[in-house]
Amino acid sequence: MNIKPLADRVVIAPAEAEEVSKGGIILPDSAQEKPQQGKIVAVGPGKSSDSGSLIKPEVKNGDEVLYGKYSGTEITVDGENYLIMRESDVLAVL
Repeated sequence: MNIKPLADRVVIAPAEAEEVSKGGIILPDSAQEKPQQGKIVAVGPGKSSDSGSLIKPEVKNGDEVLYGKYSGTEITVDGENYLIMRESDVLAVL
């Protein structure tokens, strides 16, 4: 992948949407919810503070994370879907 996020942004490969409900019902594409978790595939160098020092990101490549339902910007690179969002939009590391 040739994406290098800037500042405090991260690139996330979202998890696949569930095609079968917990009760065993097959869900059509229109009923599937957007996944809210994924794997970080790229991390920016960090955010600059007011004093000019670099604040390193708390997440790293390979982390499984939870993020908000409508967070980030969807992009497609080499046929794969990714999300780019600020590190502050990441809610938790699993």
